Order: sequence, then C-alpha cells, then structure tokens
Amino acid sequence: MRGALFASLILAAWPAVAAARQPVVVELYTAQGCASCGEANANLEKLAARPDVLALTFPVDYWDYLGWSDTFAKPEFTERQKAYVAHLQLREPYTPQVVVDGRAQAGGLQSEKVEKLIDQAQAAPHRAPDFAFIGDRRVDVGYGPAPKAGAEVWLVRYDPREQDVVVKKGDNRGQTVEHINVVREIKKIGAWRGKPAAFRMPPAREEGLATAILVQAPGGRVIGVGRMKAPAPRAAPAER
Repeated sequence: MRGALFASLILAAWPAVAAARQPVVVELYTAQGCASCGEANANLEKLAARPDVLALTFPVDYWDYLGWSDTFAKPEFTERQKAYVAHLQLREPYTPQVVVDGRAQAGGLQSEKVEKLIDQAQAAPHRAPDFAFIGDRRVDVGYGPAPKAGAEVWLVRYDPREQDVVVKKGDNRGQTVEHINVVREIKKIGAWRGKPAAFRMPPAREEGLATAILVQAPGGRVIGVGRMKAPAPRAAPAER
C-alpha cells in the first residue's frame, strides 16, 4: 500500500516540462516475398544506426500467397499498416512503405523523401512526455499535451540484431534478404490523457529483444517515444 502511494506521489510531482528531443519513429512495412523490398531494408539499416531515429521493421503477410511465407510476418503488423492507410487516406497498403512518426509516408525506395520527412518531423513543434522505466515490468509516462480523445500506449519489442533470411520460393527465390530491428511483439497496454500514469509491461516472449513505448494518437501521429536500454546483441543465425 505504501509503495503504491509513494509511486502515486512521484507521478503527481512529475514536472510539466518538455522532455529532451525524442527519436523520430520510422516504420518500414516490408515482406520477404516483395521483389523491391531488399533495397528498402538496406535503407532502413542505415537509419537504424542514427541515435535520432527509432527504425522499426514490420513484416507483413499479404504477399505470402505468391509462394513464400514471410518468416517474421504477423497479422497485427498488417492491421497496423491498414490503420495508417485509413489515417493517411491512401487507397491500399503496399510494400515497401515507410511511415514517419505516424504523420506522413513514402515509398521505401524514396530515401531522399524519407530523409525530408524525418527532418520535418524533427522540426515540428513537439512537447513529448517523459518516460521512466521501473525495471522491465513497468513504464511511467509523464505530462504532455494529448488529443481530446486520448492517446494509445503501445509496447513494441524488436530484435536489434541483423538477421538474414534465404528465400527459397517466389519472386526473391535464391536471394538473401537482410533485416534489422524486426518487430517481434506489439501490444496496446493502455490509454494516456496527458497526465502522469503508470503502465504494466508484460514479460517478453523472447530473450534479447529491445523495448520501446510509443504514445500515439489512434492510427496517427506519434506523440512520445520511450526506449529501454537494449541488451547486448548476440549474433543471429541466418534463417533458412
């Protein structure tokens, strides 16, 4: 009881100031069965090395019918992309597609346009909340401006290791497709309305994953980003 009261007092006393500039979230929607996605994956690998960018790879499953089932794809990644399609008023999802901070999108091969979108996101007025991780099971989100309907809090766990997959069927048959920061889990863990709040994080399903928290308008712009220190990466074996 005392512990809960102490945590509540800390949250209530959180200063209502903007945090240091947080990274721009760059999401790549890609697929191992997509003939033009290899180059987009390589472009994202360059962005992943930047400290001012959180680069995330979301493999989708709607190209599996071409003969190769993507080894990392999950239906929830496709659903996330569809939410962006609706928000950005696009006709349909496609690969490779890059979404920057939930605000704008570009083709995954349009590296110059992606760079401009990152610059624009960094220059936009942005008062993000602070984040504090309490061990690996709780995250506290501080003050900040929130949408009238509130924002969603998403837990994202991704593999920071470089991973290679040898594709045996489909348009990329015989090719090795490189990946970085492949998302392995994404889960909505609560709602945030601009005031300090604490959120419980479920345990990771795999070892060696990095953790990020995204506070985001439903289907739209990213309001805040919190990152836990990633574990030391171990070499990932090539998938075959």
